[in-house]
Amino acid sequence: MTYPDTPYPPPTPEQEALFAAGAVRYGHFRPGLPAEAAQLLADTVRDLSRPTLLDLGTGTGQVPQALLAAFPRLTHIEAVDCSRPMLDQARAALAPALGSCTLGLVHSSADVYRPLAPLPGEDPWRPDLVTCCRSYHWMSGPSVLEMADRVAAPLATVAIVGDGSLWTHDADWTHALRELIQRYLGPRRRAGALGDYTEPRRTYQEDLAASAWSDFTEHRIHVARPWTPEEVVGYLHTTSFAGPELFDEQHAEFEDEAHTLLHAYAADGLLIEHAVFTVLLARRPGGAQ
Repeated sequence: MTYPDTPYPPPTPEQEALFAAGAVRYGHFRPGLPAEAAQLLADTVRDLSRPTLLDLGTGTGQVPQALLAAFPRLTHIEAVDCSRPMLDQARAALAPALGSCTLGLVHSSADVYRPLAPLPGEDPWRPDLVTCCRSYHWMSGPSVLEMADRVAAPLATVAIVGDGSLWTHDADWTHALRELIQRYLGPRRRAGALGDYTEPRRTYQEDLAASAWSDFTEHRIHVARPWTPEEVVGYLHTTSFAGPELFDEQHAEFEDEAHTLLHAYAADGLLIEHAVFTVLLARRPGGAQ
């Protein structure tokens, strides 16, 4: 398990800082992939003899963890992230599950990723599955899809997966929580060190349709996800819209109010998030370049 020596253009300080502060809590408080989503990803490489994964915006390695559990025959994983603390957490989380699978950790933004140069006599490494989980909206989407077309295997699949966040979830308790955050931080959704969050101009489906990966299917998985109030507050530590650093000296006051609000909405100690986890599976038309 290594950080490749090949120099990549470094992430900007803003990219590096976006989730670094929440890295230690991220793996504990961020929900993983539904089992059905992991099976959909596994099915894209199930018939390959030596399947490989390129995970972009890996965070703490939730996609590789889920895929290794569903399909232990992966032979190599490249995990790419702008944050070294996130990659450190991914390495620790993945190490017990790797078995004979090798792991490369790449400190880079996704759009400038390139595989390491092969050793003499070896073919270039070309991933069979390229994934973005809850990360594509932070990337230059068209540039990432162009990069994937350059590096991926001829029959590869690109998967864009995710389910929004508690900021976007439509429920009484999330509306009240969002209003509390806005009372402290202002009406616009924050994006950590990047300032205010800007919505993508095109949908993921529109990006795929305009790319080399225009042959895609959409799968929607309904999930009922229970949270305790303490878990929600822990989750907020990992977000760009309500991380502790945004509140300065008011963070303790905010957390006290958040606990009180969430306990008022909890039924039998739980808050239920009815989420839709979307899996977009895309290939090149005809299955090759």
